[in-house]
Amino acid sequence: MSKRSVSTFLLSAVLLMSAAQIPAAEVTKPDEFFGFQLGADRKIARWDAIVEYFELLAEESDKLVVTDMGPTGMGNPFLFVVVSSAQNLERLERLREVNNQLFDARGLDEAQVDAFVAEGKAVVCQSMSLHATEIGGTQMAPELVYDLVTREDEEAQRILNNTILLLIPSFNPDGQVMVTDWYNETLGGEYEGVSLPWLYHPYAGHDNNRDGDFLNLVESKYAAKIMYQDWKPQAYIDHHHMGSYGARFYVPPYSEPMRPYADPLVWREMSLFGGHIALKLEEAGKSGILNKAQYPGWGHFGWHWITPFHNMAGMLTESASAKLATPILIHPDQLRGGAREWSKYEAQTTIPSLWPGGWWHLRDIVEQKKISAWAMLDVAARHRETVVRNAYLKSKRQRERGAAGSPKAYVVPSDQHDPLTAVTMINTLLQSDIEILQASKDFKVGDVSYGAGSIVIPLAQPKMGLVRNLLNRTRYPDNDWTRGRDGAPLRPYDSATHTMAEYMGVRVDPIDGAAEADFVTLTAPVSVAGRVEQAGEFGYLLDGRLNASYRAVNQLSAEGIKVRRVDEASPGLQPGDFIVPAGRLNVLEKVATETGVDFSTLKTAPTTVHEVKQLRAGMYKRYWGGNMDEGWTRLTLETFDFPYTSLRDKEIQGGDLRAKYDVIILPHDRIGTLMGKPESRWGGPPPSYPEEYRSGLGDEGVEALQAFVEAGGTLVALGGATKFAIEKFELRVRNVVDDLSSKEFFCPGSTVKATFDNTHPLAYGMPSEGLVLFWNSPTFQIAPSQHNEWYETIVRFGDKDLLQSGWLIGEEHIAGKAGMVVAKSGEGRVVLIGFRTQNRTQTHGTFKLLFNALLGS
Repeated sequence: MSKRSVSTFLLSAVLLMSAAQIPAAEVTKPDEFFGFQLGADRKIARWDAIVEYFELLAEESDKLVVTDMGPTGMGNPFLFVVVSSAQNLERLERLREVNNQLFDARGLDEAQVDAFVAEGKAVVCQSMSLHATEIGGTQMAPELVYDLVTREDEEAQRILNNTILLLIPSFNPDGQVMVTDWYNETLGGEYEGVSLPWLYHPYAGHDNNRDGDFLNLVESKYAAKIMYQDWKPQAYIDHHHMGSYGARFYVPPYSEPMRPYADPLVWREMSLFGGHIALKLEEAGKSGILNKAQYPGWGHFGWHWITPFHNMAGMLTESASAKLATPILIHPDQLRGGAREWSKYEAQTTIPSLWPGGWWHLRDIVEQKKISAWAMLDVAARHRETVVRNAYLKSKRQRERGAAGSPKAYVVPSDQHDPLTAVTMINTLLQSDIEILQASKDFKVGDVSYGAGSIVIPLAQPKMGLVRNLLNRTRYPDNDWTRGRDGAPLRPYDSATHTMAEYMGVRVDPIDGAAEADFVTLTAPVSVAGRVEQAGEFGYLLDGRLNASYRAVNQLSAEGIKVRRVDEASPGLQPGDFIVPAGRLNVLEKVATETGVDFSTLKTAPTTVHEVKQLRAGMYKRYWGGNMDEGWTRLTLETFDFPYTSLRDKEIQGGDLRAKYDVIILPHDRIGTLMGKPESRWGGPPPSYPEEYRSGLGDEGVEALQAFVEAGGTLVALGGATKFAIEKFELRVRNVVDDLSSKEFFCPGSTVKATFDNTHPLAYGMPSEGLVLFWNSPTFQIAPSQHNEWYETIVRFGDKDLLQSGWLIGEEHIAGKAGMVVAKSGEGRVVLIGFRTQNRTQTHGTFKLLFNALLGS
């Protein structure tokens, strides 16, 4: 397969368009190519074959362009397919320019806007099978494109002439390959149709749909380039599956509550698109079609829920699932209603025709998705002028709201606790095409002074709503939409806030006054190359407050360079700073360039130091569908060059762990799952897997971990895994929120104020005060015992006014309590971190609390 880079996209388009148009009869049909009808029972087309088919279509038709954006995490091609009329594709770059001019029409007069609207096309992006076990979208995509390039009826021609389809036929190619191979392996046996026993994305699993803001995954970066930077579609829809026992198909609009700051036209457009999709499904005789229920307008910041703040009508479809490609029989009395605004399986205005039950096939899913995908294009084509003009109106009105509202802008001061993490945040925001200014000299806003290099992010810009959600203090609504009839809070669909700056520990100041300085608009990522100053008598100093310093230390350790760490403050030094010996300048310069860390001249001898030992780290990795927190923790460690080993049950149960490891990490998990007795998240029985995939530490594993700690090892338990550690090690620690009802205590994915004992080695480099991500997290109280001295509190919550952003009910239950505790056990220790210290590789502000546990003395 020849790979076309993004840089050659437009050249590829021109070359393909120069070919003579091929008659529809000569375009290869999907069933002829694959050897079966897509969606057929017990058949899944594998990604490599789908890639080959799309490339064949690009050779046979002048109505599509296929681009390989680059390799996925596992080296598979990430395809981007553009479909439109041959005439449109011949002038694709011009149409892209028109589209982007309307997205940000500053400097254009009304006549110019009118001309661009008349010339422009409705740009619609559709993505498939982000969650790899939700296979229907990717199986449908070849049929959709075949129909688009071969149908010659009036409706199809209107779509081709009036729209440009941006298609991501698989958002998760790695998972598609894994799921297809697993299904074929189990086909015909007892476990046919069972989901993959491990994560269906190398790092994120299901959480790859929680990366539309931080863009940590390579696939997310490709999608951001397509949607946020290059094309800016007016509408986007992400095709998913849901559970098997409710509605057959969900279409937009969303239910309540609504996340604020999107342009109102976005929500109205969702009703336009979703209503047309539902209409076409009903016309086709499909029943069980649900809209405006189940999925709220305030969700996570994955793709369909973040795109409204990019001024796109961001939507999703959800189809009832089969057992992968195996049909499932649903009895009528098994059907049930949903959680939001559809409590019982009864007809209502948002689901007027109920599905009666029966056999449910993958082909049913493929047909639904093709109808919905086609209907999305049909309504855009029929309302081309409205859709295109609304792109201009949404952008214009968001700029006007930003200019008239308060605050007017956000300043990211150059003076930060961790300046390099602030740079990481700015570069992440740039990937979302946010307008960002950098001061070339000092300036003041009111009485506050800011240094050169400080960042100003104005709100008078098209993506005002996105900026406010990512940088502004956020409160989740507490009202009738978010409480049940009994007054109990309804769990948000994901985190109650996605405030990037708070997650990352970056100071951001909202301002209303004018920032007058010489500003440069950033058009490329901020590049920071660390400096290696002249070597002093005592070597070099690395700032221990920088997350990047840990990466530098890991790289130095890999080169055999011994690093020391400061334990007591002295002039120019703080506990946690790193000291590097002089010499091997070429290595130091390479590390400085790669990490951005300065190697500063150490001018005075430190008082008390210890030699840094890069601990031999192991991390528990289970089956039962895999553990997303384990995957994200792997990504976090790899991003900062921490070496580690993944540990399965048998290695832990085999014992003698202390001879091989110094520290073992238990990622966030339930105690039942850790012990081999998983519970279903949704109330039904857990999936049945072959015996070799039924993970669990069991009594043998517990005894091995106890012996490991007794012999001097460190066990780090994250989130829910702290319950396992407390019980199995009989720690004198109690989780004070464990038995409280949600009416008494509730805090779903919120930033909470805490203090850090940064004189303790586990909190070296942390500020004295800051924020942690609290997700109904274990919170600790040390019980009185004969050995109180064996227990230390590293992180403690304040006494009142704890909530920064999100939703907190019952703060008195955690006020003054511990969020992180270390307990002596035998010759070793157990570290309990209740809050989400490395959640989704996003919470940079608390990474050091994990990193410090991996650097010993």
